Amino acid sequence: QVHLVESGGGLVQPGGSLRLSCAAAGFTFSSRAMSWYRQAPGLERELVAFITQTGGRTNYADSVKGRFTISRDNAKNTVYLQMNSLKPDNTAVYHCNAGVYDGGTYYPGRADYWGQGTQVTVSS
Repeated sequence: QVHLVESGGGLVQPGGSLRLSCAAAGFTFSSRAMSWYRQAPGLERELVAFITQTGGRTNYADSVKGRFTISRDNAKNTVYLQMNSLKPDNTAVYHCNAGVYDGGTYYPGRADYWGQGTQVTVSS
């Protein structure tokens, strides 16, 4: 059974940092590209960053480039999102997803390849 469990969210002041983790189980982690999405109230879920199976390629939403870093540890079946210089509009529920990278595009995995999410709130 597939499990993706996010952690590391919380309340942080603008300009602060958080490191999110997503622990995976129930599938061959190293065979999947991984990603982080976020969903703010009233908005659609958006792709924040993805990383290929070996970590050889990463991609970021324009709004987070230079501030967020996605990484993975295949030995620990975990993907991370380091978030620096956080802004209030980064407030959202952050979800990890196990998907497929093909032809330069990330394709999200189906329902059971989503985690439940972790809340990130950026506020003074």
